[in-house]
Amino acid sequence: MSPDETRALPAAGTTRPLPAGAWRGPRGQTPMRMVALPRRRLPDWCDRFLLPPTGGDIFATRLWYDTTLAHAMHPGAEALVGLCGAEVALLPLQRGPRGGLRSLTTPYSLSWRPLPTLLAGPSALESAGASLGAWLRLRAPARLEALAEDAPGLDAWLDGIARAGIAVQRYRHFGNWHEPLEAGAGWAGYLAARPPALRSTIRRKLDRARRDLRFEMLHVPGAELEAGIAGYLDVHARSWKPAEPFPAFDPALMRAAAAAGVLRLGILRDAADGKPVAAQYWLLSGGRAWLLKLAHVETSRAASPGTALTAMMIRHLIEEEAVQSLDFGRGDDPYKSLWVASRRQRIGVVLAHPWHPLGMLEVARRRVAGWLGR
Repeated sequence: MSPDETRALPAAGTTRPLPAGAWRGPRGQTPMRMVALPRRRLPDWCDRFLLPPTGGDIFATRLWYDTTLAHAMHPGAEALVGLCGAEVALLPLQRGPRGGLRSLTTPYSLSWRPLPTLLAGPSALESAGASLGAWLRLRAPARLEALAEDAPGLDAWLDGIARAGIAVQRYRHFGNWHEPLEAGAGWAGYLAARPPALRSTIRRKLDRARRDLRFEMLHVPGAELEAGIAGYLDVHARSWKPAEPFPAFDPALMRAAAAAGVLRLGILRDAADGKPVAAQYWLLSGGRAWLLKLAHVETSRAASPGTALTAMMIRHLIEEEAVQSLDFGRGDDPYKSLWVASRRQRIGVVLAHPWHPLGMLEVARRRVAGWLGR
């Protein structure tokens, strides 16, 4: 990447000469520009593309990306953003030690998408895609992950990339279980829609939890939150879950989300000794609630503290927060279909220019996989 490509962008509405060798599209179409992020945070000028924490998509906020940049980047990875076309859309990206462009996604990401300006319609997004596609010509393939198949404008953006001569190869990334909630149904309506076996289990476990456990809901920065985060980490360490690839990420995200007013951290503690036995945290935005992580102590599994805590959290979210949808994150774990009823597919795309040696190999590999039905 040349120094010109990584130069800080000017303020919105200003112009500067194109760097030597930059692609200029038909009729002077504005090129794609790449900006490196040496400070591991998004520059202030990115704010016009980002939503506020309460804007309905937590994964399109500075809160999410700055926490990711600071606490979930692999050593040697280069963080950068791409500006598509005439400042139509922002692309949070990264480049690994071996090269190759990727979306700025991690094992914690539940979705990723181009971040358009508020006025960018399908034609503008198609033009933005064309600018990215032209930038990728004669470059190594790029991989973008955690895309929602039904995201508004996604097809137009990918069509623009393909129009620039780039092979757009989709693949299945992960399943996402979720459920829109019926207005006015409340906790009783939600519970009535669950499978009978789960309803029975919830009633029994909640009765036991009221006797033997203490429920804490934490969402405000301070000493109590720090004790809750310590409890979450203790539960995770004594659960069935493997060690986190980025141990600092969850605590940092909880602190940042609490400061923005969008964290709901639930802890169940043994009423006798005060030790945590189950923990989970959710993020709220615009009436939507995402379950980021949950865990319970393996030695307490027979008492099902995880089931009791999930029920308590969802009841709180419905009755106290009036959420309109629940999202259980990434993956097809069997328990998720008991709590929420709908599944959607998150996809990835490989963007390959067939004239580049690696692009040629990628296109051939995908074609062979298609012939074999993989």
